[in-house]
Amino acid sequence: MHATRTIAFAALALIAACNPVEAPAPAVAVADPAIAKFETSLASPGQVTGEPAETWSLTDRMAHYNVPGVSIAIIKDGKIDWQKAYGVLEAGAPTPVNTDTLFQAGSISKPTAVIAALRMVEQGQLSLDAPINDFLKSWKLPDNAFTQKQPVTPRLIMSHGAGLTVHGFPGYEAGAPLPTIPQILDGQPPANTAAVRVDKLPGESWRYSGGGTTILQLAMTDVSGKDFPTLTHDLVLAPAGMTRSSYVNPLPEANRANAATAHHGDGTSVAGHAHIYPEMAAAGLWTTPGDLARLALTVVADARGDKDALLGPEITRQMLTTQIGTWGLGFELDQMSDGQVFSHGGSDEGFEAFLYAYTDGHGGAAIMTNGQNGAALAQEIRVALAATYGWKYGAPEMREAVALTPERAQQFAGDYVLDGFGKPMTLIITAEGEKLWYEVPTVFPKQRFYVASDTQAFAVTRPTLAYTTNRAGQVDTIEVSAGAFAKRKQ
Repeated sequence: MHATRTIAFAALALIAACNPVEAPAPAVAVADPAIAKFETSLASPGQVTGEPAETWSLTDRMAHYNVPGVSIAIIKDGKIDWQKAYGVLEAGAPTPVNTDTLFQAGSISKPTAVIAALRMVEQGQLSLDAPINDFLKSWKLPDNAFTQKQPVTPRLIMSHGAGLTVHGFPGYEAGAPLPTIPQILDGQPPANTAAVRVDKLPGESWRYSGGGTTILQLAMTDVSGKDFPTLTHDLVLAPAGMTRSSYVNPLPEANRANAATAHHGDGTSVAGHAHIYPEMAAAGLWTTPGDLARLALTVVADARGDKDALLGPEITRQMLTTQIGTWGLGFELDQMSDGQVFSHGGSDEGFEAFLYAYTDGHGGAAIMTNGQNGAALAQEIRVALAATYGWKYGAPEMREAVALTPERAQQFAGDYVLDGFGKPMTLIITAEGEKLWYEVPTVFPKQRFYVASDTQAFAVTRPTLAYTTNRAGQVDTIEVSAGAFAKRKQ
């Protein structure tokens, strides 16, 4: 779900001093039956009415998804209730993950950066509703017919309503040339993504844009005169007690010993241990689940109006109020029957993470993994936590499936070219009698696939999928998610 070297080197000494290497925390045996229940209650987030729900152990599902390491922090009753780590830093190596192990947070970098930006708003350095170009000095967002009608503002960027392009960033392999932020925003070499531009009316509709967050990063550094790691350390990481966290990219060698290695979907290690993200605000945070839980509890304190809150009540209210779609400022918001939840997922090359918490602090979790299939694993972890603690958020969605004949199942079976995730991949649907299975080799393991209607289907780990058929009834295309389509190979 899911930062510049040139400025990072200048900040290394300061950040290293602020984030000294710490010895791994000693393992603590926690006699908590809730943990034992959680560890054996993983289940699919999409379950089928009339079929018994299968449950699995966490260790079994880590092996299933080729995820070598997982670290979790649980929020309960307004505090961190427990933390626990599983597996190893790198596949095939013996060093275990512990609760101080660093992971890349992916897009959870965004709400962390947004909180820093909101503090700058309160300090008068930024304005939520002024044109973003008012704050940019080293680069300007090009104007066009869309921006002349409605300028891009920090508020629209923070809620993904600015009409900006570039969904996310793949990062850069260790040792590769790194672009400056202006080069990234203009799509100029050595940048590996397209230019960030406005291609629809700002404020008209929601569309996720890591490109927009990168523009916000530049505005924050231009206005403050500080490099991004130092700025965010001072504004949010240190005040929130996130002592293990830093936006420095690449990760300093001194912190490498207890940092997880990223892994592809097939379980192999990413070259150089991890990619480097000059797009720090969008994807460059190194952190731990415990530190992310502290960030969430800071938001809870803001919402309660505690005397030590980072943000004032008015800007907190705006942060936790939907601005466009289901998004507030920095976080996605869900209204459950047991309270409001704020959340964000994160996906970097070989890392997947998820953070969520109830606004009143009665529950929540930070989940970090060092495998590309970690998002699917995190979904199953959320189901187990919902079952363990009685939370509505994370509980499985019950779906109705259509009974198929073997002949109808065969009309779905085949190989499809899947586009929309940065590079073409192969999606394979196989039929075994009346049952269907779905997989993306080396990326996503085999899962059950169900048909809901003449135009809708679903895999147990994905939301509803739309499909089309030809005149003979054979499936031609499958819309996997917004902007991602699979077309049958000819």
